Amino acid sequence: MAISLDGLSSGLDTTSLITQLMAAEAAPQNQLKAQVVTTNTVVSALQGLNSRLANLADAAATAAKAGSLDLYSASSSSTAVSASVAAGVAAGTLQVVVSSLASPQVGVSAAMATWPSPPTITIVGHSGSPLEISPASNSLDDVAVAINRSAAGVTATKVASGSDGSGNKLYRLQFSSTATGANSSFTIYRGTAADVAGGTATNVLTAPGSAVITTAQDASVTLWKGTSAEQVITSSTNRFTDLLPGVTVTASAVSADPVTITVARDDAQISAVAGGLVSSLSSAFVLIAAQTAVSTTTDSTGRSVTTAGVFAGDSNIRSIRQNAVDAATLPVNGHSPSEYGIVLSRTGTISFDAGKFAAALAADPKTTMAAVQTIASRIAVAATAASDKSSGTVTNMITGDQSQMKSLGDQIAAWDVRLASRKITLQRTYSAMEVMLSNLKSQSSALTAQLSGLSTSSSGR
Repeated sequence: MAISLDGLSSGLDTTSLITQLMAAEAAPQNQLKAQVVTTNTVVSALQGLNSRLANLADAAATAAKAGSLDLYSASSSSTAVSASVAAGVAAGTLQVVVSSLASPQVGVSAAMATWPSPPTITIVGHSGSPLEISPASNSLDDVAVAINRSAAGVTATKVASGSDGSGNKLYRLQFSSTATGANSSFTIYRGTAADVAGGTATNVLTAPGSAVITTAQDASVTLWKGTSAEQVITSSTNRFTDLLPGVTVTASAVSADPVTITVARDDAQISAVAGGLVSSLSSAFVLIAAQTAVSTTTDSTGRSVTTAGVFAGDSNIRSIRQNAVDAATLPVNGHSPSEYGIVLSRTGTISFDAGKFAAALAADPKTTMAAVQTIASRIAVAATAASDKSSGTVTNMITGDQSQMKSLGDQIAAWDVRLASRKITLQRTYSAMEVMLSNLKSQSSALTAQLSGLSTSSSGR
């Protein structure tokens, strides 16, 4: 380590001199650091653009798929019935009458303080197979827990039911099937499966004081009611699938009159797809414009300073934008995309005219949807060419700049070593100078003393 002898003999501020010299020595490294900051700004802007172009490519590829604009919605003439659509749906209408709703079986036992001993229970479901359950004790809580933990498809709940003449609290067990529909019916017996088979088990829901509250039943709807083609359709739930292809009908109330279900092309959804595609494209253009713009500011001295965006003058960015513009605005079978509401302004911005698109869709839906899919396909190609993860133009630009930043980082690190060595050299040089000057001063003082001695000796003679 160099020893600091700041101005010991010379009176110079050597620390300040070394700092100034090192600042001059570090100028090339500072230029490298400034270049890293600039490149990092460019990379951030490119990553933002790449993300928007990737989103655009995904949206365009989705819109370009066959059938992507075959969008339909279903409506119902009554709140008693709702309908939803899935893939493969087609336009059509159907009238249904809801005759019944699906329900579970619900029953309650007679009021009791504890379950009769022994507490063994057997539940027989619709399939007829008995399931024997052995509660931990004859407490109603243990009975309910054992039933709820079983695979019987039945739940049990203890419900307060007053008290007997002696003030003892009484309860009922409410039994409910976990599913709806006729196949969810069940019978609960006190006794073993063998007792059930032998006819000696007690049916809990027909015993005195018990009751079946709700009978398990299917939901049913009637098609073409009152005609020779009348047909009843049942479901264990309140949902009916494929009454019309791709349409699910859900009943929520019994209807005395026919309910009309209508499936029609959903122009609002189709317009949303087209508008969303244009919006994604416009988002990319807005970012390019913002990063290309030239701005003018005033510095501390009052002079105007002009700063160009990081994309300004970049031929790759210009090419990417132009390819996207061409994909969106070149004619489709001799028709301008503006006829379908995809409008390019004089300033280069792109917008979606929903009214014009709606008019075109109403007038010629087949041609309009085909045109949108053609435009979407072209945009997908252009956006993918720019943003592809392995070969996209913007991706390659990002990779190149990141590689350059790594190289700059290595150079900066090498400069750190070089500058540290240079600083030590300067410190040693100035320290040596101070020591040398100190020695010279000592020699000067000695010579002065000797000369003074000689002069005194001569005067004494």
